[in-house]
Amino acid sequence: MPIDFRRSWSDEELELYRDNVVRFVETEVVPHDEEARKRGHVGHEVWRKAGALGLLCSDIPEAYGGAGGDFRHEAVFYEEKARRALSGMASSVHTIVAHYFLNHGTEEQKQRYLPRMARGELVGAIAMTEPGAGSDLQGVRTRAEKQPDGSYRIRGSKTFITNGFLAGVVLVVAKTDPTQGAKGTSILIVETEGCEGYRVGRVLDKIGMKAQDTSELFFDDVHVPAEALLGGQEGQGFFQLMSDLPYERTIIGVNALATMEGAYQATLDYVRDRKAFGKPIAEFQNTKFKLAEIATQIKVGRAFIDRCVEDLVAGKLDTATASMAKLWASETQGRVVDECLQLFGGYGFMTEYMVARMYADGRVQRIYGGTNEIMKEVISRAL
Repeated sequence: MPIDFRRSWSDEELELYRDNVVRFVETEVVPHDEEARKRGHVGHEVWRKAGALGLLCSDIPEAYGGAGGDFRHEAVFYEEKARRALSGMASSVHTIVAHYFLNHGTEEQKQRYLPRMARGELVGAIAMTEPGAGSDLQGVRTRAEKQPDGSYRIRGSKTFITNGFLAGVVLVVAKTDPTQGAKGTSILIVETEGCEGYRVGRVLDKIGMKAQDTSELFFDDVHVPAEALLGGQEGQGFFQLMSDLPYERTIIGVNALATMEGAYQATLDYVRDRKAFGKPIAEFQNTKFKLAEIATQIKVGRAFIDRCVEDLVAGKLDTATASMAKLWASETQGRVVDECLQLFGGYGFMTEYMVARMYADGRVQRIYGGTNEIMKEVISRAL
C-alpha cells in the first residue's frame, strides 16, 4: 500500500479545486515550460489564462476581484507547480504583492490594483533587494523624495526582482527619510507601462529557475503621485514588510514539501523501471533504504507544514514558527532532491529530467525570503 501523504488541511471542495488546477497546469504550463526556460520568462498570456480561471489571488476577497478563498487555495496552486518543477510562473510573489495591497493599502489602492491582479492583467513584483542590500533592508539606498505638490521622485536600482521583466505593478521599497533608519522606509507603487524613467535591465542568468524572469530594475527619476504611497502614510514600509513575512515563509515551506513529493514519486517510478545487473535498481538495499529515509522525511515534514498552513488560515502563525518552516523545509528539500538525483545516476544530471531542474531550482530556497542564517537569528530571538 503506498504511503499516504494527504494534507490534513484539505477537504472535498479543495480536492475538486485541485483537479481544476491540475488541468490548467498540465494544459497551459507544462507544454510551454521548455520554451519558457529558453526565453527566460513565461509571457503574459498564461497569467491572463490563470486569472480567467480564478487561480490568481484566490485568497483575496471577492469584493476586490479575488476568488474569496483562503491560503489553502493558494497552496494547492503552488503545490501542483512545484511538484512538476514549474518555477517560471511566480504566482506566489504576485499574491504576496496582492496581500501588501490588501493588508496595508488604502481603499482606493485596493480597488485600483487588486481586480486587475486577480485577472492577470497586472503581474505583481516587489523591489526590495539592491546590489548592496539583501537581507539587511535597513541598508536600502533607493530614495523617494517628496516634491512640493506631494508627489515623489524615485531614484535607485534593484536587483534579483522576481517577475521583474513581466511586472505591470512594482512595489518599491525606498527611503523617504534617510535620517530615520527603518522608520524612514516607505513602499511606493509604480505602474510600469509607459512609466518615464523606469527601466528593466537584463533578465538575470541564474543557476536554476530558468523560466522565471528575475531582473534588474532601474528608477531614474521616476515620478509617481502622492497616491502611490502604499497606505498613504510615510515611514510604514519596514512595518509593512515585517508583518507579511509569515505568509511568505509558509509559501516557501509549502513549495519545498511539494517539490520533495514530486521528486520522490519521479524517483520511485524511475528506479522501478531502470535495471542494473539484471534487476530493477529498486530491488537493491541501498535504493530501498534511501527511499525509506526520503519518505520518512516527507511524512514528518508534511505534519509540520500542514500545521503551519492551518495556523496561517486561523490567523495565529507566529514569525518564529514560520521561520522554522522555511528553514527546515528548504534545508530538507536540498538533501532530499540531492538523494533522488543520485538514484537517477548520470540521467539525474541532465536537465531534460525533472529531478535535475528541481536540484538547480531548489538551491535558492535557502536564500530568498530571508536567508536561512537570518531564519536562525529570528528563531533564536524567540527562545
